[in-house]
Amino acid sequence: MRVTALVVENDPTDDVCRLGVWLTEAGLSLEVRRPHAGDELPDNLAGYEALVVLGGEQDAYPADDGTPGAQWFPRLESLLRKAVRHRVPTLAICLGGQLLAQAHGGRVERSAAGPEIGARLVAKRDIAAADPLFGPVPFAPDVIQYHHDEITVLPAGAVLLAASPRYPHQAFRIGDRAWGTQFHIETDVEMFAGWVAKFDNADALIAGVELAQDDVREVWQPFAHRFAELAQGRLEPPPGSNSLPVI
Repeated sequence: MRVTALVVENDPTDDVCRLGVWLTEAGLSLEVRRPHAGDELPDNLAGYEALVVLGGEQDAYPADDGTPGAQWFPRLESLLRKAVRHRVPTLAICLGGQLLAQAHGGRVERSAAGPEIGARLVAKRDIAAADPLFGPVPFAPDVIQYHHDEITVLPAGAVLLAASPRYPHQAFRIGDRAWGTQFHIETDVEMFAGWVAKFDNADALIAGVELAQDDVREVWQPFAHRFAELAQGRLEPPPGSNSLPVI
């Protein structure tokens, strides 16, 4: 029997794209909720075996007057805390990763290093060798970047899995079943081209992402398959890593 993952799409320009194909081919059924279009988020994850939270243009952190980056973010952060507490396999990408960190006491701010956009490399940390998802990932995998904000402080107890010189918190795990990434793995060339269409250097950025597509697929398609296997109970979480941050 196929198990179901709840997918939260925060922005119409960042849908589940290639990641959705990889997860479904590995045996997951996807239920996509689009709160930006008026879909309600559930109060809990009963009936779901996994949670995927996608990116978006919004700021994860509230405005100066306390207004959240999107009206559904407080509810989504509550859902992310419940996912970690109840050990529901979770994959949170870019804005989703920022919300995962913030929901557990981390800090997200406008990046002092400026925006990071285009095909880039990140470096896997040594500790990632024992991680069920990141263990088989090569030392310096290709990823797609598009962010102006960054996670400046990880939650207490979070495990840093990948970094880069200008943006040190590129991937992390909370507990034994929740992963966040600053980078994108779901993005195809068409999606990225829409993001950068107004940039002066759009052609060069798009060409770089197009060149990296096969390398991104080679690494992150099996990564997505491993996440699906974990959700289906066919892959074990890392031993001794289920201690949770206190929130």
